[in-house]
Amino acid sequence: MSKPDLTHDPLPASGPDWVERAPPHARAYAHGRRLDEVECIVADLSGIARGKAMPAAKFAKQSHFYLPNSIFQQTITGDWADDGDAAFLEPDMVLTPDFSTACAAPWTADWTMQVIHDMHDQAGAPVPMAPRNVLKRVVGLYHERGWKPVVAPEMEFYLVARNVDPSVPVEPPMGRSGRRAAARQAYSMSAVDEYGPVIDDIYDFAEAMGLEIDGILQEGGAGQVEMNLRHGDPVKLADEIFYFKRLIREAALRHDCYATFMAKPIQEEPGSAMHIHHSVVDMETGRNLFDGGNGTETPAFLHFIGGMQRHLPSVIALLAPYVNSYRRYVRDFAAPINLEWGRDNRTTGLRVPVSEPEAKRVENRIAGMDCNPYLGLAGSLACGYLGLVGEIDPAPQFTGDAYDSGEGIPRDLSAALDQFDADSEIREVLHPHFAAIYSAVKRLEHGAFLQVISPWEREHLLLNV
Repeated sequence: MSKPDLTHDPLPASGPDWVERAPPHARAYAHGRRLDEVECIVADLSGIARGKAMPAAKFAKQSHFYLPNSIFQQTITGDWADDGDAAFLEPDMVLTPDFSTACAAPWTADWTMQVIHDMHDQAGAPVPMAPRNVLKRVVGLYHERGWKPVVAPEMEFYLVARNVDPSVPVEPPMGRSGRRAAARQAYSMSAVDEYGPVIDDIYDFAEAMGLEIDGILQEGGAGQVEMNLRHGDPVKLADEIFYFKRLIREAALRHDCYATFMAKPIQEEPGSAMHIHHSVVDMETGRNLFDGGNGTETPAFLHFIGGMQRHLPSVIALLAPYVNSYRRYVRDFAAPINLEWGRDNRTTGLRVPVSEPEAKRVENRIAGMDCNPYLGLAGSLACGYLGLVGEIDPAPQFTGDAYDSGEGIPRDLSAALDQFDADSEIREVLHPHFAAIYSAVKRLEHGAFLQVISPWEREHLLLNV
């Protein structure tokens, strides 16, 4: 195979001094130490870290490496979806390090760094199926119009007891008191203290990796935690969530429990969301486009909401990517199932939080924590972008209990994929090739699920029908 054209790559060979191009926290981690290994990673469609680990000395001598593009055709179960009419040749992608993402892997036994890589084809074009590139594409559309999107994600997850038998229901973890974590303890400091050692490691790992946590609190489920991140650039925040998922899992394993980002891991407990706060800034003036001054809101604010109301049903397949995701959408159970919008109203799918005028924003409460962070942010931003460009007016503000309103989102993965496939505007914003691959992968996963006979079916149907 001929060598790829690397004229697109602004980075020279890594070189022995590549650490000097890394962020300050990475340089501090490496200072005075001999690095053993570098993990060169990307996120696949599920958000799983894939790539190669190599000796640090070898990493310093190369500018790129290769991975087959088929990693974006792999399902969560390990099957492979077809890429439309393209033959399954698995051509190599060219992966180059984004040194701004370099950080420690502090849970390893040796001195290890991890670096997220950019993905191009051999002609130098961004690989359209790569989730990070999908998000960059959407952010780029904002930039072309002089807008800078700003996001602030909230991460919810569960700490659970070790579960090595998939047929056994998941249980809450054992706390330091010797009792299992209890539900209905939202915002309880005592509940958080029950698994304080895990939280301590999360803080320590995050500090070593240069990741900033805005706050940690106990959520409503047994062993359920919410972690808030500071607002910022969508790609940077997606990188951080990608890293956070990994470090949180590692912190839990150190204390004989699991961390899970599954949308609904425990029956009768609330699900885990990834609420996304959105605002848009004028790149020339630095002004929040949603703030009209003197406490007023702009037409752009309403158009952003209008775009989300119109197009969110089409991206639910990104925000709720698995069959389990739809178990989270339960009426009156901390997960909105509507597309209403309201001020300081947590029953609506789109909430306008109390804020200072310059921080005026819209919170999307529909996304689940099981989504790929790059694709969740890309899908949500795509809806707002189409609202801004198309000047879409929203429905009137909802002022009551929005659980009494009509359901506005698909209630299963198959219906969500049908709506995703039918929305040509969303598919164009995200990239048609990505949309085709994503739909094929998710339909293959859904088909595999339908082949499984559940305990419920055996219990209630085996001898009764």
